[in-house]
Amino acid sequence: MGHMTERHTPAAPLAFHHSGHGPNASTGVAICHGFTGSPLSVLPWAEYLAEQGFAVSVPLLPGHGTTWQDLATTRWQDWYRTFEQSYLDLAGQTEKCFVAGLSMGGAVALRVASLHDVPGLVLVNPGLSFYDRRVRYVAALKYVMPTTTPIVEDKPAPVSTQDGDYSKTPLKSVHELKKLFRAATLGLPKVQAPALVFKSSVDEVVPPSSVAAIERHIASSRLKVVTLPHSGHVATLDVDAPTIFEESARFFRQHAGDRVASESS
Repeated sequence: MGHMTERHTPAAPLAFHHSGHGPNASTGVAICHGFTGSPLSVLPWAEYLAEQGFAVSVPLLPGHGTTWQDLATTRWQDWYRTFEQSYLDLAGQTEKCFVAGLSMGGAVALRVASLHDVPGLVLVNPGLSFYDRRVRYVAALKYVMPTTTPIVEDKPAPVSTQDGDYSKTPLKSVHELKKLFRAATLGLPKVQAPALVFKSSVDEVVPPSSVAAIERHIASSRLKVVTLPHSGHVATLDVDAPTIFEESARFFRQHAGDRVASESS
């Protein structure tokens, strides 16, 4: 009975937690959702890993799952610490705990991997940079223009990834996002764990410079980038989702085994 799946608790709508079962139960995967999104965006991935027996945790980040006005009251450190605590809790219950993330969640996962000894990380369209050049002036712009319209893809994923009202994006929060991207980028030379990165060939939200920065600065000698030819930004809900699910599960099994072998030798 150890693998109850809890999805709704009053404190964290749509947070996901699964305690694991079978041979993969001692392996944890903490997954971080993206900016203005919610655990909905990675739920099928989390459920797939849970079915494989992994212990999985997807927290709801502060300022998310409610309204854009709430988002404006939070800082990037609030988002980071919530995910880091979720990772630490899961790491305390498992022998090995991986980190994973979608979009901004990829930046958060990278920062965790730069500060903690994780056995590996999986990133889907990780964000470390912006298409919009005005972002370089966001520290000043946020006083002139409090909100902007969210980025909308021509062909978004078929399922809504938001829970709540994010019809506007507070520029204060974009500034926080910029600071998070900088912190994650500065941490790349400290990320030594094996990394698997999935990158959509057409992504209207995150520019190619994000993955290029990872390729250039990550300390890991084992980095694999997999192109997703048929998906947009939220690839976890798109056509190539099965590729992400299957390849990430294989990666987690492989590198959980790696560490056991290296520790016993």
